[in-house]
Amino acid sequence: MNTTSLTPVLCALASSVLAGPGAPRAPAASPDKSRFSLVDPTPVDLMREMSTDRPDQTESPCSVDAGHVQIEMDFINWTHDRSGGETVDSIAFAPVNIKIGLTNNMDLQLVHDSYTHERTRSGGLRSSVHGWGDLTARLKINLWGNDGGDSALALMPFVKIPLGSSAVSNGAVEGGLIIPLAISLSEKAGLGLMTEVDIIADDGGGGHHLEWLNSATIGFDLTEKLGAYVEVVAVVRDNGAPWVGQFDAGLTYGLTDNVQLDCGCNFGLTESAPDYQPFVGLSVRF
Repeated sequence: MNTTSLTPVLCALASSVLAGPGAPRAPAASPDKSRFSLVDPTPVDLMREMSTDRPDQTESPCSVDAGHVQIEMDFINWTHDRSGGETVDSIAFAPVNIKIGLTNNMDLQLVHDSYTHERTRSGGLRSSVHGWGDLTARLKINLWGNDGGDSALALMPFVKIPLGSSAVSNGAVEGGLIIPLAISLSEKAGLGLMTEVDIIADDGGGGHHLEWLNSATIGFDLTEKLGAYVEVVAVVRDNGAPWVGQFDAGLTYGLTDNVQLDCGCNFGLTESAPDYQPFVGLSVRF
């Protein structure tokens, strides 16, 4: 992203919660792009600044331009957790989110958990499991702020589709709704807020429970291409399990207008949260 300031064009500044390297100069007037679709793509010169749903956990409310594809992925994602004398290390290789612009304010997202290897150590015993994860289909519907304004809001219903038996999958259909909001704070900073409700299968099957995730993140420009963010995340479950709290931080770097690198780490604030989750990732738009 080649930018100089965080202007009121919120989706240009919301790289997953405005954590990218800034936003573009605001146009004199937003062009009417409502006629463009999957089969009639938005012209390159009318495309908005690339906005990603990574690297933080707070999603961006801004959709991919109609007829264009955006790929967001981790190169590698490592989760370490030590609790009750048991240590679990899980490594996810190249989990990916493929986003396809359907209309000017809507995109389809296909999230694949990819291949995961998990190792558990308890006392003198060691065990490991591995396998391919599931597919999650998400629809992002931007309600306002895609191409201008001081705020942006979207609705993101989703469903997780099991892809077969796997040691790292519970094999259950799950779903929920994500509501991300972005607010401009200044020329160089922005706020992202998100609330999410998930319908999650109980361990061992036989039923489902609800989980509520809420997050807040602040992103800011360090240089023209380098951005940073800090974030807090809380997850509460209605099945009596303890709540999960995390503090996250990371960096983004815009190689070009259509390529962004990122890195970061999520840190557990509660005993029920993973101790730490470092990652390195990439986003590319076509």
